[in-house]
Amino acid sequence: SFLCLFLGVCGGEFSILRSPQSVVFRDGSWPIPGERIPDVAALTMGFSVEEDLPWPGLAVGDLFHRPRATVLVTVKGVDKLPVKGFSYPIENAVPFSLDSVANAIHTVFSEETPVVLQLAPSEERVYMVGKANAVFEDLSVTLRQLRNRLFQDNSILSSLPLNSLSRNNEVDLLFLSELQVLHDIASLLSRHKHLAKDHSPDLYSLELSGLDEVGKRYGEDSQQFKDASQILVDSLQKFADEMFNLYGGNAVVEVVAVKEFNSPLSRKTRSILQASQPKKENPYNLAYPYNYDYSVIFNIVLWMMIGLALAVIVISYNLWNMDPGYDSIIYRMTNQKIRMD
Repeated sequence: SFLCLFLGVCGGEFSILRSPQSVVFRDGSWPIPGERIPDVAALTMGFSVEEDLPWPGLAVGDLFHRPRATVLVTVKGVDKLPVKGFSYPIENAVPFSLDSVANAIHTVFSEETPVVLQLAPSEERVYMVGKANAVFEDLSVTLRQLRNRLFQDNSILSSLPLNSLSRNNEVDLLFLSELQVLHDIASLLSRHKHLAKDHSPDLYSLELSGLDEVGKRYGEDSQQFKDASQILVDSLQKFADEMFNLYGGNAVVEVVAVKEFNSPLSRKTRSILQASQPKKENPYNLAYPYNYDYSVIFNIVLWMMIGLALAVIVISYNLWNMDPGYDSIIYRMTNQKIRMD
């Protein structure tokens, strides 16, 4: 599995930039709960989820042809981005994690070479696991590496229109370095296309905070923020097209745009004092939530009891109708030996 991203989201938008024909998203403004975004990623890849997802935005699609990759890019600092594709508002934005999807990939495809890559360039957070991720060892991950990468000959600075952004400002360079990472991921994958053609699904999770820093530095009404937003939209669309084409049109590229995170990066922990706290009574006398394993356990117990009941009936019937004069050869030989003695 890879390092989880627990994101607290206050509003935002969930967009589908590219998806294959086997994954059907419906056009509409149905809100998606923030905690169910990982379930959308899991269902599109063909994995099961613990609770049903009653969200009309995702249709059943082709169950026998699942995408070979899911790319989820989280952009911090803006509620929505004018990207092409279906977009859905995010409601009840709470921390979520893609760890369950990564675990499912490594459980089912542990003997193959799935790519599981989690990267937050501005925070120097990176996690890569598996044989396939040796390809991405050359990826810039520290701030110093990111800065040096920008000033190399084949960087995006030579082709990207900076407009009001500056090469001499650290905030601008941080934003541009994240776009460089997007370019480098697609470039490395294009040189190792066998990873995109194998049977194991791949998962990419990227968190971009550069636009948020530009907004804090210049203000959201500044020309720098407007130019950065447009450059980011163009770069995301190009990145989505490149990844989609590298996987032969069989990849889902998603973008989560959030204004800010309302909780820090952390894992849920359980206090040792919770055991002494009294349980809250249910004022509405509601039943317990449906357990995903209930049907499995029920079938195991049911058919085991039926099998045991049939076995008891068959054994009892044969014992009741056994011929008392029909002795086995062992019994007869043992009996004769006793009589001779």
